[in-house]
Amino acid sequence: MKNIKNTTKRFTLLFVPITFLLMLILLLTSCNEKKTEEVQEDEKLENEVMLTAAQFKTVGIQFGMVENRNLNTIIKANGYTTVPPQNSAKIATLLGGTVKDILVLEGTYVNKGKVLATIQNLEVVEMLEEYKSATANIEYLQLEYNRQKTLADENVNPRKTFQEVKAKLAVERARAQAAKNKLLALNISPSSNNALIPILSPISGYVGKISIAKGAFAETGIPLFEVVDNSQMHLDLNVYEKDLGSISIGQEVDFILTNQSNKSIKGKIFGINKSFSNESKTVAVHAKINPDDAKGLISGMYVSANINLNSATVPALPKASIVKNGDKYFIFIQEEEHAEKGGKHDSKEEAEEIHFKAIEVIPGTTDMGYTEIKFVTSIPNTSKIVTQGAFYLLSAQKGGGEHTH
Repeated sequence: MKNIKNTTKRFTLLFVPITFLLMLILLLTSCNEKKTEEVQEDEKLENEVMLTAAQFKTVGIQFGMVENRNLNTIIKANGYTTVPPQNSAKIATLLGGTVKDILVLEGTYVNKGKVLATIQNLEVVEMLEEYKSATANIEYLQLEYNRQKTLADENVNPRKTFQEVKAKLAVERARAQAAKNKLLALNISPSSNNALIPILSPISGYVGKISIAKGAFAETGIPLFEVVDNSQMHLDLNVYEKDLGSISIGQEVDFILTNQSNKSIKGKIFGINKSFSNESKTVAVHAKINPDDAKGLISGMYVSANINLNSATVPALPKASIVKNGDKYFIFIQEEEHAEKGGKHDSKEEAEEIHFKAIEVIPGTTDMGYTEIKFVTSIPNTSKIVTQGAFYLLSAQKGGGEHTH
């Protein structure tokens, strides 16, 4: 009997901790469920934003739907406008001298062969004199050559005399040709009596920088004028090594001027360098600009370009629909409208609330103002998506907007 009592006592002592333990487990589980519900409720609140009807009208919220659009996959690149070497000229003089006249102004258009300036140098006078002297001697020696040849053929005079005249004639011809070549190199006609050196434009184009002044001394080899023909304007784009495998000749390029308006201009790739441009490990890619769009462009303008690789039909929204919060991207959809219950309001309109919910998305390629999107969680097909005013909603959400349920 005593043993039975002891056993019962042990069982009672063992039962009490087990019961306490079970009650503790139930209590912790209940607390955890409550906390989970609170966290879910907080997350729901964080993903929502509310506007009154008056705010809604002021902001100008607009809605749209997901569209299937044909978008291009692109590579972004920066660069600048430029012209080929044959369409740009830096003009110097082969013979130094004093600038007598400057006949053009910066920014004016000139045709090929236009005289830009004239230079005086006394050496030109000597060249003209030498050419005319050699020409006169040639005329005399030519007559003597003919006479001596006749006499030599008839064995009247020694053959040696004929050979001497022939040699002198050759020397004078060479001297005259050398003087003529010098004059022509200076753009001076050998028959001219004008000793001024004309500085001619080698191409048609616009006069750029003028680096001389009237009366100054123009030195040999130092550029006096710059002339640029912008009709063959193209782009030099810097493409990184990792993107080179996707670039090929014939691909279309859309670009905007970095410091100008956002008007999109089109071009087409016609050349890819086979060496790195500099230490940045970029390769120059050359794109021809549509001639109609090249008007008004000048060399050296910085550009931001999209190189179009291929196109595909994908679900897309206007670019303004997507906003970034931290390292994630979101769109806003309209939830069912609520009317605030209770409280004082000046009008029924102010009492109405319009609720929006932030939906996480993954953006893809952007083209022509539309961005490809993928939804992290699906939404109803009938959802009204905010296409204008999403940034305002994000700001209101970050500001801890009021939530009413």
